[in-house]
Amino acid sequence: MIRYLTAFLSDQSGATAIEYGLIAAGIAVAIIATVAALGTSLNTTFSTVSSSLK
Repeated sequence: MIRYLTAFLSDQSGATAIEYGLIAAGIAVAIIATVAALGTSLNTTFSTVSSSLK
């Protein structure tokens, strides 16, 4: 029983999966923030070009 408990406590695979998940979530938040910031700028640019073409 002690051997199984020691093996369970020394297993690091779950911690690695959680770390990768947190890194992926951080990257996703950065991408969303960048797209949101650039989206407004691009919308203004396309509106200006569209009104110039009319």
